[in-house]
Amino acid sequence: MADPRVSSGFVNGEVSFWYRQAGLPSARAPLPGAREYDVCVVGGGFTGLWTAYYLKRARPSLRIAVLEREFAGFGASGRNGGWLTAELAGSAARYARDRGEEAVVAQQRAMFGAVDEVIRVAAAEGIEADIVRSGVLDVATNPAQRRRMHAGLASARDRGFTEADLRLLSPGEREERLRVAGALDATYSPHCARVQPARLVQGLARVVAGLGVDIFEGTTVGEIRPRSGGRPAQAVTARGPVSAEYVIRATEGFTAGLAGQRRQWLPMNSSMIVTAPLADDAWERIGWEGCELLGDHAHAYIYAQRTADGRIALGGRGVPYRFGSGWDRRGATQPKTVTALARMLASLFPAAAGTPIEHAWCGVLGVPRDWCSTAHVDHETGVGWAGGYVGTGVATTNLAGRTLRDLILREDTELTTLPWVGRRVRPWEPEPLRWMGVQLIYALYRAADRRENRGRPDTSAYARLADLISGR
Repeated sequence: MADPRVSSGFVNGEVSFWYRQAGLPSARAPLPGAREYDVCVVGGGFTGLWTAYYLKRARPSLRIAVLEREFAGFGASGRNGGWLTAELAGSAARYARDRGEEAVVAQQRAMFGAVDEVIRVAAAEGIEADIVRSGVLDVATNPAQRRRMHAGLASARDRGFTEADLRLLSPGEREERLRVAGALDATYSPHCARVQPARLVQGLARVVAGLGVDIFEGTTVGEIRPRSGGRPAQAVTARGPVSAEYVIRATEGFTAGLAGQRRQWLPMNSSMIVTAPLADDAWERIGWEGCELLGDHAHAYIYAQRTADGRIALGGRGVPYRFGSGWDRRGATQPKTVTALARMLASLFPAAAGTPIEHAWCGVLGVPRDWCSTAHVDHETGVGWAGGYVGTGVATTNLAGRTLRDLILREDTELTTLPWVGRRVRPWEPEPLRWMGVQLIYALYRAADRRENRGRPDTSAYARLADLISGR
């Protein structure tokens, strides 16, 4: 029996809805054989492309190659929720313990600047990606979420951030902006923009190629080798090695596919659905004329946007992790995940409950063991990396690209002193402990959400236990 929640033309996978809308790109040529470059970037997503972009802009004479297993933007860069957000990719408290409160404030302000910078570059380079500088609304739908919301607001004030950065909305303004069923409170931050991620990453790839960077697609890197015995660093492929002064690992959730990296970053799964365009009367009941991004304070949180063509795209956790650090096949997700996300959408927006789901997909994001992103270049080995964005990578990748540029060029700047630079994180546990741990963590988070939705006034002990196990 057909699921009444999905349309007759429902698509599951095929990378993402964003590519269904924008069209899949024409394939670029693979690596033709062994080559030598100044910088070789492994991974053709936002991190790799931004790194190549800023390096080439700073030093046009540099010979730069980007190696990509599928096509540029195939991974999380073309499958995410379209949030260009300044949210920290990691724990502010953990960064503060390592480097102090001033460093955390500097990292946050750098993230504010990253949102501005992506918008600036897109405009300057003629990249059309449905960008709307709309800000982000976070809602609380139960008392425990509201308590966490107000605690986060207090922490922002303690760090010197004002109402211009994050503020509580009055009930009237909350209703005027976006009517979310059951919302008790909401905050608003202007440091966020809606984007169509596939158009953004494909536009960036075109610009990078136009600057003279060689982008080789259909080229799988199996291993990154550091400098040794006078030999430069190398990215090893079946088509031959690429030797370079620096090899940059920009593989995010796919890092486990590299030799020796299986336990480095856990490939965490996230899933999305998108509706058919909503009828005008549904939008009148919902509001959302400002196209703000929408999040919540649940432990198994959701993220949503109103698309340029009048749909709702909503994401959340499905099956969070596949045994052995595996990942999906071209974005296909589980039917039970589609059903769960559709139910969530209907609970938040009853006016949209009758609108069918047209597309579902999933992808993986990189999660370090301490849930904090890193950027680093080792000048002795010639190997560098950035990633572990824990789901907030659209803007963070831009900051990463500029930071890696400065590190590679050995320039001491404000970016190279940020607290995520040079951090070392222990690896994840071996299997089956890794799989068992992640399943337990998310079972606890789901249980915590259920308890809190029944009216518990503070954060459930289940969630605190999950935080302890996860190391967040």
